[in-house]
Amino acid sequence: MRPGETSSTGHTVIDRKPAISAEERMQTFHARLKERALKSTGQRDDIARVFFELGHHISAEELYAEVKKINPHVGYATIYRTLRLLKECSLLYERHFDEGQARYEAVGERHHDHFICEKCGRIIEFENAAIERMQNIVARDLGVTLTRHKMELYGTCSDCMAQRGA
Repeated sequence: MRPGETSSTGHTVIDRKPAISAEERMQTFHARLKERALKSTGQRDDIARVFFELGHHISAEELYAEVKKINPHVGYATIYRTLRLLKECSLLYERHFDEGQARYEAVGERHHDHFICEKCGRIIEFENAAIERMQNIVARDLGVTLTRHKMELYGTCSDCMAQRGA
C-alpha cells in the first residue's frame, strides 16, 4: 500500500497528505476570529499561514524562526498567543511526545497516530484500520465508550537504522 491510499484491511498508511489547503484553513481561522469578535492582524495571519503551509509537527521556536523569515517584527509572545488562539479555535493540536516540549499540528480531517524516532526526533503519522478496530473491541470488552485516544509508538526510524548499519 502506498501513502495516500485508504486502509480498510489493516495495512498501515503513512504520512497522508492533508485534504484541506492552507488557504481553506485560513478562511476557517478568519471565520472563527469573527465569531469571537477578534480582528485579523497581519502578524496573526503571518503566523497562522506559515503554520498551515508547513503542514508538519512544529515547536513554537521552529515556527518563530520560519515566521521571522517573512515578518522580522514578530516576537515570541505573539507566536505563543497565536498558537493558543489557534488551539482555542480548534484548528491545532498541542502534542507533548514523550512528555517533551510542545509540538503543534493542524487539526486534520481524519484520526491518525504517531511514531516518534528516539534518535533523530522524526515524527511519522500513520493510520491503521486494524488498530482502530482492536481499540473498539477492547472498549466493548471493558463495557466502556471511547471518546478519543492517542497512540504514540517510539523506536528507531529506517533512516537512523540505515546510518547505524553504514
